[in-house]
Amino acid sequence: MLKRLLFVLARVLFGAKFARDGYDNLSNIDDMIGYAESVGLPFPNVLVPAASLLLFVGGVLLALGLAPLLGAAAIAAFLLGVTPQMHDFWNMSGDERDEEFDAFVRNASFFGAAVAFAAAIRERRKH
Repeated sequence: MLKRLLFVLARVLFGAKFARDGYDNLSNIDDMIGYAESVGLPFPNVLVPAASLLLFVGGVLLALGLAPLLGAAAIAAFLLGVTPQMHDFWNMSGDERDEEFDAFVRNASFFGAAVAFAAAIRERRKH
């Protein structure tokens, strides 16, 4: 019982974090598009809103338990696509390199957690 409760709590908190991030991105979409343009993202007017919506919907699906496997997969897909493009620390130097490296590693950790949630949810469905 405690194990299930802790898993649900972790799922809700993790999903809510990404739902909020997606909401923030969508609420500031012009700034997000401008930043994406500045780092050379192709088709930012299409990709930024699509990625932000993917993140928001994934977070909601995971947090509310509506389709948690799909939600975790959406978060993982977002992180896999966005992280190397937006946090390309290998192309930078100095403090900027350090900041982007930290962001890259943080997102890689979140990616690992999203994959772990997806695996745990899939395993729970088997039983």
